[in-house]
Amino acid sequence: MSPLAPISTVAQKLSRALISASKPSQRWSSAVEETLRSFLFSSSSSLTLTPTLVSSVIDPHLLHHHSLAAGLFHFASHQPNFSHSPLSFHSFLKSLSISRHPHSILSLLKLARTQQIPLLPSSITLAASSLLHTDKALDAAEILKNANNEFHPSICNSVLAAVSSGGFLVVATQLFDEMLPRGIQFSTVGFGCFIGKFSRANDLQNTLDLVEKVKSGMNCRIDGSIIAVLTVDSLCRAGRIDDAWRALEELRRRDCKPDFIAYRIVSEGFKSVGRLDEMETILKQKRKLGVAPRANDYKYFIFSLISERRVLEAKDLGEGIVNGDFPIEDDVLNALIGSVSALESDSAVMFCKYMIEKDRFPSLLALKNMSKNLCKDGKSDEMWNIFKVLIDKGYFKEVEPYNVIVSFLCKAGRVKEAYGVLNEMKKKGFKPDTSSYNFLLEALCREDLLRPAKKLWDEMFANRCCANLRTYNILIKKFSLVGETNEALKLYNHMLRKGVVPNDVTYSSTMKLLCQDNKICEALDIFNHCLELDTALASSTLRTLVLSLCSEGNYVYASHVMHGVPAKIESCDSDIILLKSLADAGEMDMAAKHVEWVKNNSPFKLQEIVNQLHESLSTTPKLDSVLQLLRAVQSQGLISDVGNWTKF
Repeated sequence: MSPLAPISTVAQKLSRALISASKPSQRWSSAVEETLRSFLFSSSSSLTLTPTLVSSVIDPHLLHHHSLAAGLFHFASHQPNFSHSPLSFHSFLKSLSISRHPHSILSLLKLARTQQIPLLPSSITLAASSLLHTDKALDAAEILKNANNEFHPSICNSVLAAVSSGGFLVVATQLFDEMLPRGIQFSTVGFGCFIGKFSRANDLQNTLDLVEKVKSGMNCRIDGSIIAVLTVDSLCRAGRIDDAWRALEELRRRDCKPDFIAYRIVSEGFKSVGRLDEMETILKQKRKLGVAPRANDYKYFIFSLISERRVLEAKDLGEGIVNGDFPIEDDVLNALIGSVSALESDSAVMFCKYMIEKDRFPSLLALKNMSKNLCKDGKSDEMWNIFKVLIDKGYFKEVEPYNVIVSFLCKAGRVKEAYGVLNEMKKKGFKPDTSSYNFLLEALCREDLLRPAKKLWDEMFANRCCANLRTYNILIKKFSLVGETNEALKLYNHMLRKGVVPNDVTYSSTMKLLCQDNKICEALDIFNHCLELDTALASSTLRTLVLSLCSEGNYVYASHVMHGVPAKIESCDSDIILLKSLADAGEMDMAAKHVEWVKNNSPFKLQEIVNQLHESLSTTPKLDSVLQLLRAVQSQGLISDVGNWTKF
């Protein structure tokens, strides 16, 4: 390659060479490093590794190859007269941010400080954003604190919201105090999360002073009504209802006009402690001084909270809106149901029930997310109650939504209810599809209800619903577990007649069962059929076949299988399994013959096999048998001294 070739062309060719050399592991290794050296120092190219070249190779070519990006970056660091630039640091940070390696990001930032590399503001922003996505809010705040750059307000507000939400109020206050004099514009999310936590831990006057400082700043764009809601809600949750009442008027004076939501939250606080006279007074003030909440502003704010992963704050605000029966759109409720369910599934159920009571329905995605988390939390009763109401209200207009509830009922072990939904589908004129039956079949097999599973299989075909690969695998795996060899073989042959192509699960389950039942010829026939159809698949199933044969003591058959496999199947795993099994059984002569066969027929595999045997010495539970095997084949001159294994 000409030294004058554009750097983008050089970077592309070098990245291709590194990726190719790293296969199949896609990791940095001595082979990859040698490829890099050859590329750089060959007489045809004679390239110099520069920060610009490193940056151009990593971004965009190695962004998704973290190990190679790291290897190239650190290789360059150790070259004579080489110094990284802010750009090369940025490209590597970009790769780390994609791979979500927070500790590596922190180490790289520390390296930049040590080498006194002035990182770009975009690099700091990228690092802080990546740390937030891996729940490292304190680290994100620390790197903003240590940097001397001016940052975009969005990252500052994101970090402020995160540390506030996490309860790190001292750090949040320090960050706020740094943002304020710099004139960094506050967002409603950033300042809202902060003031909510701050107001709980500080007296009201301090809280009001902060609000006034922010509202009096130039180009202040925070939503005053939302700030008022967040402030009084936090005070009420802390039991400071008198402060919350006073705050309504004080916030109104500071251009944070409380709306009906804020007044209702405070009135409910007084109602909860039986102070009904004050509650009535606050409701009168609401009618006189309050303003109607702007649904669009709350919609945008809740979406912003969820996108910033401040889900608990979104939940609290959503509860305030829903409990007061204030306007809220379906897409906001769906977002709350889906996101809140991962943290507090009961609240998600509350939002869902609110929708249904209003004759509105959750989206299928929201229903899936909520159901998944209810199953995870062991709350199948709540889930089933929601499903029943949805069925009664005619939510299900096609097969797919029915399949969603069938699948989650089956996951929760509620097979009887899932059966009922299947029958309900038929009554409503919907024909269950293959997925419907698969969910139920899997649940029946998991609960060891094999007779009902067989009955459902018959019903499936009676209803002219075709089985797919998953259907066959569900039943074949179960038959394999319970030792019903004839049933499994019958199903295997049935799927072939129906033109359904088996996969590794099918082959492995069936062959393992046949070997256990000593039906070796049938197992070999199935493997040969796999070999004819797909050699790549045969390579992975060969391991299972050899292991199954050896587990039953059929070493001769296992050896014959290995000797009959085409040379293009290059995996050493099966050879290792056979040799270890023979060694454990004391069949050293047979093991030596197999090594001799490998040496004569696939000599390129022999060294890899010996290396793997050597590596296994530190982990194998039967060290002596592997050592005896290595000594036996070495004494016969089949292998040379392979290193320091003799020390064992």
